[in-house]
This record gives sequence, structure tokens and C-alpha cells, in this order.
Amino acid sequence: MTFDGFNELDSFIAAALINRCRADGLEAFITTPSSTVTSMNGVEVSGQRPIEFVAEADVVLIGSGVKTRDVVADDRLLAMLALDPSRQLIGSQCSGALVLARLGLLAGMPACTDRTTRPWVEDAGVRVLDVPFHAEGNIATAGGCLASQYLATWVITRTLGQDAARAVLDYVAPVGENQETVERALRAVGTRALAQPAR
Repeated sequence: MTFDGFNELDSFIAAALINRCRADGLEAFITTPSSTVTSMNGVEVSGQRPIEFVAEADVVLIGSGVKTRDVVADDRLLAMLALDPSRQLIGSQCSGALVLARLGLLAGMPACTDRTTRPWVEDAGVRVLDVPFHAEGNIATAGGCLASQYLATWVITRTLGQDAARAVLDYVAPVGENQETVERALRAVGTRALAQPAR
């Protein structure tokens, strides 16, 4: 999910990594509440799917941006986000944790977010961890723009397995840092990522 004021790193990194698995049936779409959204840096993007698509998606990642507090204040928009952690993998990036909190999906669960958003997430009654990634069951949160690679790693591992995640990470890693990049990402998502895929 990508809203007005979105952070390009959050939406595009996760989408790009996941879309390297298209041949294996895993595909990501930029999903927006309007036909176009504009990033925090003025990049205009056309949505590939309307916001209602989240109800049928197997995986939903909620990106962040400078207008997330406006999103969580919009009851009409939130009512369109029919998410079901019993059958979907659901993740948030940085301020996307505010959306999860507002939807009641972080009840009793700590979360990761960015430093700017942290006080607002804590005000929502959620304990914030000083780590880049945390998952419990089918819900994951990531904090820091470049932690979006960990959300993608979690999704790929949970849906296609660790070997698929290793292959994607190895391909995109900086030259000469392949093994380090792969191992860091897998270590960040931890053993929870090795659970059985969501169905």
C-alpha cells in the first residue's frame, strides 16, 4: 500500500525485490487509494491496483511516508483496508506501523518503526523495539528505510522458501558483499521467517 507523501525507498525496494520472483508466481503491485500518488520528493506514480485489492492479496505491505498520520485519521480510508492476518502476511515499513496500530493488528505485540514515527507509535500504546525487523506469526514490522529489504526477505522466505530469498539477495547485493548481505538479511528476519508459509 502506497499513499500520498510516500517514501520511495520503502515502496520501491520491497516491490523490486519481490518482483524478482515473478517466475515463481510471486508478484508485487503498487496499490494506492487514488489513481496516482506523489512521493515525499515529488515523484508521481500511477497505482497498479486500487486500494480495495488489499482484501484479496496474499501479502500486504504498508509503506510509510510523511502523511501517514493523515491516513490513520481518515476513517473512510481505513474502513477500506480489510486485512486478515489469519490468511494474509501483513507487514509495515516505518510509519506504516501506525496503520497497523490503528487497525488493531499490533495488540500486545511490539513493533519496529523509524525514529521520527516512534513517539506516535508509542502514543498508540505499542512498545517500539530498537531493531530493524520484528515478526510474530503473520505480522511483521520494519524500521528504517533500508529495512524494506528485510520485509521483502520475510515475504519471499515465507512464501517461496529461504533458497529463493538467498537467490534474490545475492543478485542485488553490492559487488563483493554478496554473502554478507544475504546473511545479514536472513539473520534480521530470524527463525520466525522459516515457519510454514501462510495459507
